Amino acid sequence: MNLAQAAFMAAKEASADVHAPNLFRKAEDYYLKAKSAYRRKYFNKAKEYAVMSKKYSEKAEYSAVRKKALEGNAE
Repeated sequence: MNLAQAAFMAAKEASADVHAPNLFRKAEDYYLKAKSAYRRKYFNKAKEYAVMSKKYSEKAEYSAVRKKALEGNAE
C-alpha cells in the first residue's frame, strides 16, 4: 500500500492529472479500491489493486514528465 501511495503521489506531483488524465484516472481508481479493500480486511484484493495502482501511477508520471519535457523543447 505504501508503494502504491508513493507512486500515486509522485504522479500527482508530476501533474499527471493534466498531462496523462486517462492513466492517472485508472491509477486513482485502483488506489481507492485498494484502500477500500484494505479497510474491509480483504488483503489479497487490496494488494492486487495496490499493484495495479502503482503500475498505472508510474505510467502516468512517466507520460506527464515526458509530455512536459517535449512541450518545453517545442518552445
